[in-house]
Amino acid sequence: MGVYLRPMDAHDFLRTLAVVLSAAGLTTVIFQRLRQPVVFGYLFAGMIVGPHVPIPVVADVATVQALAETGVILLLFSLGLEFSLRKLIRVGPRAGIVAVVQSSLMVWIGYSLARAFGWTTMESLYAGAIIAISSTTIIAKAFQEQGVTGKFTQLVLGVLIIEDLIGIFLITILTALSAGSELSAESLATTGMRLGIFLAGLIGVGLLLIPRAVRAVVRMARPETTLIASMGICFAAALLAQAFGYSVALGAFIAGSLVGESGEEKRVAHLIEPVRDVFAAIFFVAVGMLIDPKLVAQYWLPVVAFTIAVIVGKVFGVTISAFFTGYSTRTSLQTGMSLAQIGEFSFIIAGVGLATGATRSFLYPIAVAVSAITTLITPWLIRAAPSTAVFVDSKLPRPIQTFVTLYGSWMERIRESRARSERPRLRRLLGVLLLDVVVIALVLIGAALETRRFTDLLAASSGLSTMAARVIVVAGITTIALPLLVGFFRTARQLGNMLAHEALPPVEKGVDFAAAPRRALIVTLQLAVVIVAVVFVVAVTQPFLPRIGSTFVVAVGVGVLLLVLGITFWRTAADLHGHARAGAEVIVAVLAQQMAAEKTGTAGERAAPSLDSVGKILPGLGDPVSLRVEPGSALEGQTLAGVNLRGLTGATVLAIVRGDRQVLMPSGQETLHEGDILAVVGSHEAVESARALIAGSTNSAAQGSSTE
Repeated sequence: MGVYLRPMDAHDFLRTLAVVLSAAGLTTVIFQRLRQPVVFGYLFAGMIVGPHVPIPVVADVATVQALAETGVILLLFSLGLEFSLRKLIRVGPRAGIVAVVQSSLMVWIGYSLARAFGWTTMESLYAGAIIAISSTTIIAKAFQEQGVTGKFTQLVLGVLIIEDLIGIFLITILTALSAGSELSAESLATTGMRLGIFLAGLIGVGLLLIPRAVRAVVRMARPETTLIASMGICFAAALLAQAFGYSVALGAFIAGSLVGESGEEKRVAHLIEPVRDVFAAIFFVAVGMLIDPKLVAQYWLPVVAFTIAVIVGKVFGVTISAFFTGYSTRTSLQTGMSLAQIGEFSFIIAGVGLATGATRSFLYPIAVAVSAITTLITPWLIRAAPSTAVFVDSKLPRPIQTFVTLYGSWMERIRESRARSERPRLRRLLGVLLLDVVVIALVLIGAALETRRFTDLLAASSGLSTMAARVIVVAGITTIALPLLVGFFRTARQLGNMLAHEALPPVEKGVDFAAAPRRALIVTLQLAVVIVAVVFVVAVTQPFLPRIGSTFVVAVGVGVLLLVLGITFWRTAADLHGHARAGAEVIVAVLAQQMAAEKTGTAGERAAPSLDSVGKILPGLGDPVSLRVEPGSALEGQTLAGVNLRGLTGATVLAIVRGDRQVLMPSGQETLHEGDILAVVGSHEAVESARALIAGSTNSAAQGSSTE
């Protein structure tokens, strides 16, 4: 009889469920009419039925929290259904790099901010994790409502897939750390080993059993049987994860991915979607019930600080990392501005901290408030992204503008010309780099946790003073870490050289006109590798360095390193700008010769000059093309800044030939005239976009005149 509720309990449960769903239904209709995310409606419903707002409609908190746990499980199970190794491969390494850099940077920023507010180490770790993961639900809804399409949306969705995996990892690690005792190298190693064994066992056994079982159930052609069996697998895996001391979210996600391996994930997802939506709504209502307006008002400064950190940190981190992986300034900035919010994973992570007692009650409403503000701002950021990209591009120094354009063409060559014979070497270098970074992080963590113990042991066994013993221990740690650092920088240099030589092969004889661009590419690739490694290592090790390095010291050290690398990068970009100007002179000479040939009639019919030979002579300038401003073009009389060719397409104008006059490296104030020939460089995609822009302007002008 113990499994049945007493009549009063059943009535209380029914009353709570009715109150929650009625409030959620009412608010979601209102927020839909207001064209706001329905998640806000659920949160508002939670505040209405919660204990912190003086409204005489209160739901039982314990009951709602129990139902909310079901919502978390089903949300993560659905997420696991959508995940597969095939989809992860399609996402590509570039989206993975962007996601890792952005998440690592936000963990570090969140941790540092929380420590500045005087929060505990665990609360600071949770704060960093809370702001690290963007919201798939909110972004997908914003894209759908605004009809947003384009290349950058594929990058956004790819980054979100990787971030979801990072979110699962953070939940798992934080759950294990929250249940543990004082941190030490031994406890961390034990925690990592237990987690590895658990995952290996669950995934290994699951792959043998679950896909076959799901396919057998689906063959029965009974939808209700498929639904019940899938949910049984989901909750069994969640319960198993909880029994081993991990979050139910981990078990549910793995269960979803295992069911997805059956090949029937779409059918299962379709069946489970209505059930998931109901309990997901209850989950967000439960989140709203925990919002205490008084706490939010009391902690208004952290809310403002973390909101600014989310927007600025994510836009900056995503934009820079996306650009370094080969995307244009426009695409990179649009991606960064689309990902500048937090959502459902933040609520789950904050809930784990509250449930395990690792955080105090104030962190949850802060997370919800930051999510609400950033979610409201997200549609505005998405709409403002194109004009912001134009503004940022116009304010870049000329050498940086030249570099940005040419860098896209170099990265395009790397992707297109990567020889199969070089792939094993590339994988080996990347593997060595990854190993170096992980080992360096482990050495720093071990040093931070065990330096005092080793110092005491050495002092006790040798009779040395504590200071002398500490110096010896630190010297030993340095001796271990220094070869790793040297090896890391050597491998980064080898990787940069290999990729740069792929994009811009050196000539065997004669003058190497690609030397300056190749040097710029090598420096940039090395800078990118160092930034990725530093951000990751600092984010991972910072929580363990309270004694041997404060947040301020680490920030200053990273700042100095980036300053040195930035100065080197600027000098290289300035040299590249001079090289591009010299190349523009060659291009102008070729165009002048071809125009003279046209006037004498030796070139056949009038046509835009070709610069294929110049592209071979000057490989560092990409594949330059010539585009003519035809009579009647809408571009006539406009300035380059007004046309905004570089901001809209990513291509840049190296020179303009206007009769007997030539303009090298024209400024944005240069006015275009009929008959101008523009020497345009950039990636193939950028150049084709520029061609379409100019042709479209001509066609639009012609159509406009014909209708007058």
